[in-house]
Amino acid sequence: MDLTTTTRARVAGKRERTKQQNRLLILQAARKVFAELGYGATTVRDIVRATPLAAGTFYNYFNSKEEVFQAMQDEIALRIRPRLHEERAKARSIEEFILGTFRTFFEYVASDEANFHAIRRNTDTLRVRMDTPEILAGFHELRSDLEEAIANGLFPSLDPDYLMAAIVGVAFEIAERMLRRARPDTEDATRFATALFMGGIKALPTINSGDTA
Repeated sequence: MDLTTTTRARVAGKRERTKQQNRLLILQAARKVFAELGYGATTVRDIVRATPLAAGTFYNYFNSKEEVFQAMQDEIALRIRPRLHEERAKARSIEEFILGTFRTFFEYVASDEANFHAIRRNTDTLRVRMDTPEILAGFHELRSDLEEAIANGLFPSLDPDYLMAAIVGVAFEIAERMLRRARPDTEDATRFATALFMGGIKALPTINSGDTA
């Protein structure tokens, strides 16, 4: 490798690090502003003001606050999905599957409270933006894990779509209320959510394999 090639590689590497740093600054600022003002009241200008960057720099990375919000959700999903899948894969009973899923999620939320609050600050927005690529991939992964657990006899023959939706809904709602308490207790939240599901699963009728698509 000649000197010119080495120099170009060094410059390219520095440019890439700068891009990553700027994107991170924007996301960090957005988390803070969304949590403080709420999604609806936040503007791109508010986000830019919370960074040391020029206004024009923002648009090198995102076209709108909606794209920033989506990136925040995808970033969370990318971090937590491998942990959730690992817990579910090693489960040897329904209770281990459910308990591992809730505990992993609640512990993650407690460790990244600011990020979770930024996402949950506006409930209507959250429901609209649950269609981000990584969030959807996480839902599909949960459904796939449930289908595999049912096929292996770990779960009774239940509707995997309903199970997925119920797990997601309970996880987010209990996590939000857990964080409102003076001392968030992840184990208490895990026990409650797990007991709720274990009791509910026992009461549900099974379905025929052809009842779901």
